[in-house]
Amino acid sequence: MSDNITNSAAEHDPVIDGKAPAPKRKGRRAAIAGVVVAAVLVVAGAGLWVWHEQPSFCGAICHTPMDNYLATYEAPLGQATTDKWGNPVADSSSMLAAVHAAEGDTCMDCHIPTLSEQVSEGVAWVAGNYEFPLLERDATDLTEASGRANDELCLNESCHNLTREDLVEKTADMGTYNPHEPHHMELDCTTCHKAHRASVMYCSQCHAQAEVPEGWISMGESNELVGVKAAE
Repeated sequence: MSDNITNSAAEHDPVIDGKAPAPKRKGRRAAIAGVVVAAVLVVAGAGLWVWHEQPSFCGAICHTPMDNYLATYEAPLGQATTDKWGNPVADSSSMLAAVHAAEGDTCMDCHIPTLSEQVSEGVAWVAGNYEFPLLERDATDLTEASGRANDELCLNESCHNLTREDLVEKTADMGTYNPHEPHHMELDCTTCHKAHRASVMYCSQCHAQAEVPEGWISMGESNELVGVKAAE
């Protein structure tokens, strides 16, 4: 009876000479390795996506011209610095990039490209087929890909929850040369408010009496900047 029990157990026991069959152990190892690799890829992908949203990504990955733009974003407020073209800026607070950085905003809060746009820009970067220095973008350029109206670049619930009428009232103390009052035509916000260079008092091109806010520059000074002259 004892021999029968021993033989029966041997027939059903998968352990032979104290060793498990190799195929099963290899299969278990492969499954564990697959799970580890998948976890690493998920974590790496999530980390890359988070970095993709940061300004440092634009300077490190996108293309060389973004280095100067990143510098304007990182400029400490209230200090003299240089703009995206290397022109001197008396007060970095006149550049919206620096102001937005202080508020915790990132590049992607204003620049909202579509996937196809990012792919085409990536291909241009790899091929070296891009402009340097980059031409200045206005509200139309920045809103075209996202399908927003020009005003919505700045005047929206997440950023400046104001109307055009609200803006007129806020700068009413500027009197006759209130830049938000549509004297001749309605201007885009980016006509005066610049992100990566000193903001410009547009009215000063015709009205010498127009007050130029502290740290800003006049239209005459703007027209003499290195990058502006190069684009003409």
